[in-house]
Amino acid sequence: MLNIVMFGAPGSGKGTQSEVLIKTYGLFHISTGDVLRDHIKRGTDLGKTAKEYIDKGQLIPDELMVDILASVVDDNKEAAQNGVIFDGFPRTIPQAEALDAMLEKRGTKLNGVIGLDVPEDILIARLLNRGKETGRSDDNLETITSRLEVYNNQTSPLKEFYAKKGILHMIEGTGGPEAVFELVKKAIESM
Repeated sequence: MLNIVMFGAPGSGKGTQSEVLIKTYGLFHISTGDVLRDHIKRGTDLGKTAKEYIDKGQLIPDELMVDILASVVDDNKEAAQNGVIFDGFPRTIPQAEALDAMLEKRGTKLNGVIGLDVPEDILIARLLNRGKETGRSDDNLETITSRLEVYNNQTSPLKEFYAKKGILHMIEGTGGPEAVFELVKKAIESM
């Protein structure tokens, strides 16, 4: 079983690389963004609460996110038998600790963290372009700037957290998707 966290700022290519990992290794993909957008679209209570945070560019409370992820993992045991890619989670050290505890409770652990490193000007350009192409309401300059600020202040410390555990693999994420995936694949083969 191969459990991986895709780590990087908004727009770094986590989703793109996750798609290739799913096909290559048969992993189950959990994107917190997709899970939350699904709840928002369906108008669930969770979706309404999450939308309030997302619209302000803020993070969803840790306890709420961990409960959501645990239920997704439990509901998809067969699909997740080869392992799970956590895309967009954890975003804080308390979330990382909660993820470790959640996996341990299920008799497994995190094998590695793939960190995609992309300069901020490229991230902004990618996200603005994605907003034009997809119509995502959270891909506007004001929200992007807020999300990057939150990432730099709250999520960036995870690099040190995972580096100390010896499971962080930082990868230059500015090349084309295929070139970046070759680097990702080398990191996975070393896990």
